[in-house]
Amino acid sequence: MPLHDGAIDAIRQQLECISIGERVSLIVIGCLTRTQHDAIRAFRASRNLPGAESPEIVYLGRHHFASRSKQGYTVEDLLRQIDAGLSADAVPFIRGSMTSLMASRPRDDGYGKQVRDHAVLELTARKPRVELFSVIPKGDGR
Repeated sequence: MPLHDGAIDAIRQQLECISIGERVSLIVIGCLTRTQHDAIRAFRASRNLPGAESPEIVYLGRHHFASRSKQGYTVEDLLRQIDAGLSADAVPFIRGSMTSLMASRPRDDGYGKQVRDHAVLELTARKPRVELFSVIPKGDGR
């Protein structure tokens, strides 16, 4: 599984700190699977885009929290988004220069919608590591 043991608790703490205005530092939360990493590297290389040198995933969380909390999502909702979007069976999804992992199956978002989470990855700012920039719950209608 891409998320390390204890990652959900570390991410929860990160998001709770952000929610009260505290500054946070980058944390390591997991690794892409070999299949995910290879697929992302191959596709980006075919488009002459910088690839993901390392499969390690880091997280800051400010953008994710800011964008989803405006939509009414809670910290627990964000954790479910991350867990689904970074699952071992999530599929690389690349559109233009945006790279994400798309949950392989829909999940109930807790608000009556079936969503498919897209974990948006930033591949250049934290080189050589992959940054989980945000998660978009596609299909939520928000």
